[in-house]
Amino acid sequence: MSTVKKILIADDEPDILEILSFNLEAEGYEIVTAKNGNEALEKAKQHMPDLIILDVMMPGKNGIEVCNILRSQPIFNPTLIIFLTAMADENSEIKGLETGADDYITKPVSPKILTSKVNALFRRIANEGTSTIRVGNFVIDREKYLVSFGETEIVLARKEFELVALLASKPGKVFLRNEILNRIWGTDVIVGDRTIDVHIRKIRQKLGVDCISTVKGVGYKFEI
Repeated sequence: MSTVKKILIADDEPDILEILSFNLEAEGYEIVTAKNGNEALEKAKQHMPDLIILDVMMPGKNGIEVCNILRSQPIFNPTLIIFLTAMADENSEIKGLETGADDYITKPVSPKILTSKVNALFRRIANEGTSTIRVGNFVIDREKYLVSFGETEIVLARKEFELVALLASKPGKVFLRNEILNRIWGTDVIVGDRTIDVHIRKIRQKLGVDCISTVKGVGYKFEI
C-alpha cells in the first residue's frame, strides 16, 4: 500500500491556497498550508512534507529565503520544492533554480497544469534508482542523498546531488546538455544552459576535487 504524499503550500493569498489545496487534495495528496515564510518554515519542520510549493513574494521571509534555509539542512535534501511566482523574467527563474528549487511556475497558473507538474515530479522521483555508486574514493548513496569522498561527507542540494549521481553513474561518458536537462529537470521544466553551468560550478566548489570535466560545446563527464 502506497504512502500518501504530503504537500505544503505557502502563499499569502487565501484564494490561491484554497484552490490549490482543493485540486491537490482531489488528486489524493495530504495538504498543509502556510500564509507566510516564517509559518512555512515552522510547518515544514513540523510535518516534513514530500513537496513544498512556495510563493516567492511572501510576508516575513520570502520564498527564496525559505528555500535557502531549507536547502541548508540535509534533512530537507529529499524534499521537492516548487516556486510559484508572478515574476516571469529569466533572471528570477535562474535565481530560483539556483537556490535549489525543482521547478519554477509563474502566475497565473491553471490548477490542472500545476497538478500535472506535481504528479510528474513525483513520478520522476519514484523512477530514480536507489543504488550506491562508487567511483574512486567517491561513494554516492542515492537512497540517503549523501555524497562521501573518503571519510568526508559532502552536503549537496537536491539538484546538485542528482547531477553528480547522473554523471557518476557512467564515469567517462559525456552527457550532452540536452540529456542533462531532460534527465535532471525533466521535459516539463524550461531551463537554459546557464542553469547547468551554475550547478556544475557549485558542485565543483563543494566537492573540492577535480572530477567533472567540461567538453566544450557538448556537455560534461565525470572522471577521476
